[in-house]
Amino acid sequence: MKKLQPVKQWKDLSILKREDIKTGIICLLPSIIVVGVFIIYPIAFSQYLSYHRWSILAREKPFVGFGNYIDMFQTPAFWNAMKNTFIYAAGVVPFGAAASLGLAVLLNRKIAFSSFFRTTYFLPVITSTIAISIVWLWLYDSNNGFFNMLLRQVGLQPIPWLVSSRYALTSIIIMTIWKNAGYHMIILLAGLQAIPDSYYEAASIDGARPWQLFRYITWPLIIPTLLFVLITNTIFTFQAFGQIFTMTGGGPARSTTTIVYYLYQRGFEFQQMGFASAVSWVIFFILLVLTLIQLKIGKMKEV
Repeated sequence: MKKLQPVKQWKDLSILKREDIKTGIICLLPSIIVVGVFIIYPIAFSQYLSYHRWSILAREKPFVGFGNYIDMFQTPAFWNAMKNTFIYAAGVVPFGAAASLGLAVLLNRKIAFSSFFRTTYFLPVITSTIAISIVWLWLYDSNNGFFNMLLRQVGLQPIPWLVSSRYALTSIIIMTIWKNAGYHMIILLAGLQAIPDSYYEAASIDGARPWQLFRYITWPLIIPTLLFVLITNTIFTFQAFGQIFTMTGGGPARSTTTIVYYLYQRGFEFQQMGFASAVSWVIFFILLVLTLIQLKIGKMKEV
């Protein structure tokens, strides 16, 4: 039997029949149309909008160049939203990753009902953000909320969780960490289970303690997975909208107005679509820079 030779050069692909190429294109056409209509075109159109003073209600849509970007950087509300977003990310990303890693380490052990606990922790992930937010609205209620009832039981004063600019953003950070912990826990749990047991067995024979096992085996080998969790969680936090919209509406006193909620206000409440598109592109570049920084740090850690 003649041995098949691998295709080594692109010119060897000329053996394909035109009918096969046409068939392949036809099969890919629905996916290409979907990607083009719902991804490529909106991205290109948002870039176009960012250079125009665009309102759905106005007939004139003049070209303003970088005018929207200049106005944005000169608007105090934009910088307030950016500040809130970075505070929100600084609370959710590291503490969320730590909580998820702790849960993953605990559930990686052979304990009773481990599957039940994994499912229980993952349930908030598949639950609607709006539904979760409504439940936590009751938990945070200043008068009859569950958390303040517990504080009264132990003799402490109730906390104005969502009605005080001092506590509102922190309250949403706590809720977000609770909701997303199960998703990142599953990812980190998969990373932990990919570590060979022989490493732990050899270290245990040498007298390594549990903390040393984590420090010298688990931590170095889980860094690539943890890096993925940090990057995706950063992107998720910059896209936070549902919980802000439902629980505080950006208040009180704009203390919970994040950058995406600010984009929503300028685009859909004030009908400034060009301005909102400019904000969206700033968010994109910020996330790009943060992702590159995290990848760089991750490579340094691996070395």
